[in-house]
Amino acid sequence: MTVVLDASVILKWLLQDPAREPDTDKATALLQAVVRGEVGVVEPVHWLAEVAAALARLTPATAIDDVAMLAAMELPTLNEPLTMIRATTLAIETGTRLFDTLYHAVALEHAEATLVTADDRYCEKASVFGRIIELCDWTPTAIRI
Repeated sequence: MTVVLDASVILKWLLQDPAREPDTDKATALLQAVVRGEVGVVEPVHWLAEVAAALARLTPATAIDDVAMLAAMELPTLNEPLTMIRATTLAIETGTRLFDTLYHAVALEHAEATLVTADDRYCEKASVFGRIIELCDWTPTAIRI
């Protein structure tokens, strides 16, 4: 199983505030599965910059250490021209930001990946394209390609 984790999921690992961030427990379980090698991950090239921007705004006191920790994970990325074309198409067809659709485009362009997102608005708009699951529905057996 391979997942693409968008910024909405990755931020839950670091914010750890279940009152403000629903499904933090699921995001943490998914992180643990990634660290143990039970779940593969692939990301768009901009993932760390997007997460860093949010952390600088939301948790400036810990943002530098958090970004360093995430960078040390060395998550693999996919940066192919077809991914950008697919992301642009998704942005136009869903009326959403390109930076959001890049995660989904990676899942669609990678042979075995599924996007896991906590962005229910994007999921609702983009579920017709497939290979997407909401974090609240994720379980270790929820994704089978």
